[in-house]
Amino acid sequence: MNDSGPERQGLMADVPPHAFDPVLNPELFEGVLTRRVIAFFIDVFILAVPIVPVTVFIALFGLVTFGLGWLLFWLLPPLSVLWALLYYGLTLGSAASATIGMRFVDIEMRTWYGSPAYFVLGAVHAVVFWVTISFLTPFILLIGLLNSRRQLLHDMLLGVVIINNPICAQVLRGVAGGPDTHV
Repeated sequence: MNDSGPERQGLMADVPPHAFDPVLNPELFEGVLTRRVIAFFIDVFILAVPIVPVTVFIALFGLVTFGLGWLLFWLLPPLSVLWALLYYGLTLGSAASATIGMRFVDIEMRTWYGSPAYFVLGAVHAVVFWVTISFLTPFILLIGLLNSRRQLLHDMLLGVVIINNPICAQVLRGVAGGPDTHV
């Protein structure tokens, strides 16, 4: 009796293949790294928008209270982290599966098997990103240049891929295919 059939492979028979093949669909990955950098700066600006006024308020409040209000500065780090987790979780977990910066540059996050992101995945993605960038600052982008899916280290660890959104991919597919591909 042969025990090498699919019924004996356990989970391996149930694991779907990777949903995004850079050889079959290169338009999904074209220009993604550059647009990720732009999206990052947009998102950092959005994250800073509420933090800066709170910082100014605490500084002014400290002046009015002769320094007593400056004790509130200890709240800034935990509030900043909470705000960032909520921002990434809510935006990546939305129907667009992208932060505001990512929407601006027409990219989105998907799981390796093609599903959209969800709140916990978005929040964990942010945490793992900030941890990896703390240790490997310039090198995380090099990892993206060395693989065909343009995944960074934190993407690989979490099993996600950043791709062009369907509209952008369709435009790139039409440009790459030439004038005869339009129907």
